[in-house]
Amino acid sequence: MSTKSAGAGSEAGKEKLVQDFRVVVADAEELLRATAGQAGEKVAAARERIQENLVTAKARLNEAESAMIEKTKYAAKATDEYVHDNPWTAIGVGASVGVIVGMLIGRGR
Repeated sequence: MSTKSAGAGSEAGKEKLVQDFRVVVADAEELLRATAGQAGEKVAAARERIQENLVTAKARLNEAESAMIEKTKYAAKATDEYVHDNPWTAIGVGASVGVIVGMLIGRGR
């Protein structure tokens, strides 16, 4: 597996992780709203800790998302520069992929 394809898989994994983390944060916030009427010292302390952890988690999530966006922009820029520097190579690769896909589609009929 090449480094570039491993990086693409890693980015997809990070996106999935960010999405899953957003769901967990939303569920925790819903839990805090649902227990707002609960009384007791332990419940209040737990709610406060959860609230603090949610604020920290949201900040980290935003940082991770920003880093992922920056890496994606960098990869897009590098690809654009490569294609501009090597247009015939890019055309050759695109044509080759098109021929292979066409052959695979043609075999299926």
